[in-house]
Amino acid sequence: MNLTFFGLCLACMGVSLAEGFLMANLFKSASRQPEIIGQLRTLMIMGIAFIEGTFFVTLAMSFIIK
Repeated sequence: MNLTFFGLCLACMGVSLAEGFLMANLFKSASRQPEIIGQLRTLMIMGIAFIEGTFFVTLAMSFIIK
């Protein structure tokens, strides 16, 4: 039981790191080329959706394994 929660904690940490890296690189790209902010915003939303999807799959698996 504790291992599933440990795995979920690791998944949360991974999601937080991935979203931080995504946003940092988005801001770097926007500062270099501000005219493509619309395209970057679309890619950011898709990236966050995939990152959060990975977390929710891990969450569901932790409840199934439990």
